[in-house]
Amino acid sequence: MASHTKVEKFNSKDEVTAQAEIWKYILGFTPMAAVKCAIELGIPDILENHETPMALGDLASKVGCTESSLYRIMRFLIHYKIFQVKSISKTSVGYVHTPLSRLLTRQGKHSMADLVLLESTPAMLAPLQKLSAWVLGDKELPFKAVHNTDLWGFCAMNPAHSELFDRAMACDARVAVAAVIKGCPEVFDGLKTVVDVGGGDGTAIRSIVEAFPWIKGINFDLPHVASMAPTCNGIEHVGGDMFDRVPKADAVYLMKVLHDWRDEECINILKKCHEAIPQDGKVIIVDAIIGRNEDDHDEFKEVALMLDILMIAHTSDGKERTLDEWSYVFQEAGFTRYTVKHIQAYQSVIEVYP
Repeated sequence: MASHTKVEKFNSKDEVTAQAEIWKYILGFTPMAAVKCAIELGIPDILENHETPMALGDLASKVGCTESSLYRIMRFLIHYKIFQVKSISKTSVGYVHTPLSRLLTRQGKHSMADLVLLESTPAMLAPLQKLSAWVLGDKELPFKAVHNTDLWGFCAMNPAHSELFDRAMACDARVAVAAVIKGCPEVFDGLKTVVDVGGGDGTAIRSIVEAFPWIKGINFDLPHVASMAPTCNGIEHVGGDMFDRVPKADAVYLMKVLHDWRDEECINILKKCHEAIPQDGKVIIVDAIIGRNEDDHDEFKEVALMLDILMIAHTSDGKERTLDEWSYVFQEAGFTRYTVKHIQAYQSVIEVYP
């Protein structure tokens, strides 16, 4: 008599779903790896410069690879809706862009390619392996546990990584500032001077001054950063330390700065901002709020939570904050009120008043 192997059946639909879902975590690194591969091969830019759907053979020729290897990468990315296919003829198809893949072009206005390349580097991924040690009370923060220095020290010792980091932050800045300008331009009404604290290469304040040319912009960052920023009409680059002083202006602009720091440091930075503005001035904060629009549909709801995990891995006790946590640091820094505006980005705009 033939033997029969007993096949275990799942007891419920939930168990089947769980079995399928767990593979998304087991193999969760593969979408990042495939997208990084596409960027490194230049596929988004090749398609951007090709006006019609591009056949596999033509794309492979342009990339300089075999059709068989490229096909497998493209098949994966099409499944994830990074790219799409369209008919060329009755018997053949070609690859074309989607709104998502256009964000992966290297020179696109809203390119996020350098952010993908940054976060997929071994240097940024390795500290994520130390999360459990951090939760269990390891005094050494994840990034320092791996690299024997903090992120800023690592960048100082690794110029290529520092350059990629700066390009990645500029990507985020361009997208966020465009969302601010489009979603709530009234934030800049009546302002004659704006100082961007931690402005890096000046990407953000440059976009603001271009949109509102009556504003005089001040790009404020550490001296070695400000000294490398490109010259731009209407913008003064100033070097200094935000823990010592902030240049005076009608408004202080803080985009993705405070989330790098613990409450104590945030309060100190905000106190310096308070000293820099007049009584009728304000601080404009562009940063994530965990739990924003909790009752509404929010395409960016998960982004702040994921970024908070990255803050554990990459910074010295930085964190993304809930609105209550934001309110606490505002009050402790001596501000009396604030308003919140949501934009089409994972950040919100918080206007804080003396």
